[in-house]
Amino acid sequence: MALLQLSDPVTKIKGIGEKSAESFYAAGIYTVNGLLHYFPRNYTSLPEATPIREITKEGKRTVYGKIMNTPAMFSSRGKTILSFFVSDGTGRLKVNLFNMPYMRKQIQPGRECYFSGACSFKGTDVLMSQPKFLSKEQYEAECGALSPVYPLRKELSNTKLQKALKEVLPLAGDISEYLPPEVLAGEGLLSIPEAIRLMHFPKTMEDVYAARKRLAFDEFFLFLARMELLKQGPDKIASRYIYPENDARAAADQLITHLPYELTGAQKRTITEIQKDLSSGYCMNRLVQGDVGSGKTVVAFAAALAVVNAGAQAALMAPTEVLAAQHYKDICKMSEDYGLPFRPALLTGSVKASEKKRIKEGIANGEINFMIGTQALIQEDVETQNLALIITDEQHRFGVRQRMELARKGCAPHVLVMSATPIPRTLGLILYGDLDVSLIDELPAKRLPIKNTVVDGSYRTKLYQFILKRVSEGRQAYIICPMVEAGDEECEATEGLANVTDYAEELKQKFPPEVTIDVLHGRMKPAEKNDVMQRFASGETKVLVSTTVVEVGVNVPNATVMMVENAERFGLAQLHQLRGRVGRGEWQSYCMFVSGNEEGEMSKRTQERLKILAETNDGFKIAEEDLKQRGPGDFFGLRQSGLPYFKIADIYTDAEVLKRVKQILTDMIRDNNEHLANLKQALFAKEEMDYIDFHGICL
Repeated sequence: MALLQLSDPVTKIKGIGEKSAESFYAAGIYTVNGLLHYFPRNYTSLPEATPIREITKEGKRTVYGKIMNTPAMFSSRGKTILSFFVSDGTGRLKVNLFNMPYMRKQIQPGRECYFSGACSFKGTDVLMSQPKFLSKEQYEAECGALSPVYPLRKELSNTKLQKALKEVLPLAGDISEYLPPEVLAGEGLLSIPEAIRLMHFPKTMEDVYAARKRLAFDEFFLFLARMELLKQGPDKIASRYIYPENDARAAADQLITHLPYELTGAQKRTITEIQKDLSSGYCMNRLVQGDVGSGKTVVAFAAALAVVNAGAQAALMAPTEVLAAQHYKDICKMSEDYGLPFRPALLTGSVKASEKKRIKEGIANGEINFMIGTQALIQEDVETQNLALIITDEQHRFGVRQRMELARKGCAPHVLVMSATPIPRTLGLILYGDLDVSLIDELPAKRLPIKNTVVDGSYRTKLYQFILKRVSEGRQAYIICPMVEAGDEECEATEGLANVTDYAEELKQKFPPEVTIDVLHGRMKPAEKNDVMQRFASGETKVLVSTTVVEVGVNVPNATVMMVENAERFGLAQLHQLRGRVGRGEWQSYCMFVSGNEEGEMSKRTQERLKILAETNDGFKIAEEDLKQRGPGDFFGLRQSGLPYFKIADIYTDAEVLKRVKQILTDMIRDNNEHLANLKQALFAKEEMDYIDFHGICL
């Protein structure tokens, strides 16, 4: 063990050869330090054994029974499935194992053991998927104990991960402390090694909460420290791109006078703030934060027009190809309809090589004055002639590095970033400390408020009838599911969750054949996603069953219904983002949040949380309420965690930690604390660093 170091590849760990290392690579684990920081996404405990006849609800169950038959093996949608029956004398259940053909020899008729897994119902059968097989000794040892559940890929299993972790866990002690002792004591923080140990091998949930608090503290500290300590030069950077306010105003008017609608007061105020930035002689560094549908894009186009009118170039970077293509389509139409001087081009990963070459040449020689695209814009061979303004849409989806890379394409250009993520104002002041903020807090006057409802699964048939009625009137609908497909190795302990693959197939059986149904999810290739969205945007597809990939940037005004399955699995801010996909046209729109089969106190808490969505369409109010409602365990299951900057921390659940980190860092900087010198040197060591690297360099 003495020879093993944090920076060593996982192949140096006992029991991991080149072949087995591939499963670790697939999960993004390459080093010993990366393994130590590959944390569980949930924890489960083995339920006490239940007679099969008493299983009346979906959920995780344990049964003791006898295997009744030799397993059948077949394939479905690229997965190998082993299927057999188990009986305990009170009833029988059907067991399905996905992608585990090697288990066939172990499934012998007459064998008795404990089976623990997710139960659901298919016809008259009780169905248990992907269960653990346990001997009596294993059952007695594990019943009631806390077991980590890791996000899994390929052949990687919980067992394989934990075996490797036990080998390397002592190395967590090589991570030295970067915080002063008085901070550790005053904030009640664990040491880094202890936090890592308890994340992987906790005895109680209190252990998990304490470990998470320390790791969340580190993530926030890293983020804020980089923002504070790596600022170079003066707060204001002189700009070579100075546009007189009157010229910028005239450019905006050139666009605004043609629009078929009146801008809101908030939009006009934001445009004025941007015009002042462009004429100030300093680089603009502004965030435009506005609720979904508030009209941020028009504001950005007005800024781009001021730059283009003066003979310079502008760039807009979007997080997805679908959104980039939508912006490109919008600007092309405006340019043609209103006679605007934009010469735009769309640059994304799926653009053909010959077209990419032509576009890059056009950007370099100035023929193209408004480039719109994804991260393809920041490739090394993209050279600009006179880039004066960069715009990033949904800026929280880009790291600081991507924003900086695009800025380097010009000579200290103006920067405008946009976000529809509703963040409580108290936290926004901390997270966006390096940006001037414009808030668009009004919605267009002609928008009809979305009608919301929160129900459980028993209302599903009525909701289907409602969707069919809207479709018969010519409208379209989204149905959102949290999973891509059943039996997904990435989604253990997700009993009772809807998945887009099976859901779409079931809908096709229930809905009339003339109601076209399509599927969209993040594992599809960009070209496939674009094709699906084009069919939906054109009205060819009536019902789109999707994961949250539709959360950002899809604009289909004819879609008036949003139904979200397992709504309790998402954060309120993300549910509000999803809801923003409807209500974008002239028709009344509806959003239905369907909660799962939770029981007792958790069900009450879920209903309280989701009730907030039913009562208001104000994203910022929702964010504030979400902040108040979150409990210490709410980081599990909630797919949306405020901002994707953070892998462990959650700005809602850990809001108080974030505020304390800000205060502590401010005090350390004010007092010129001796820990800061080493910390600053460490932060300069790598341009883009996450908390894994951060711990790795605190040696």
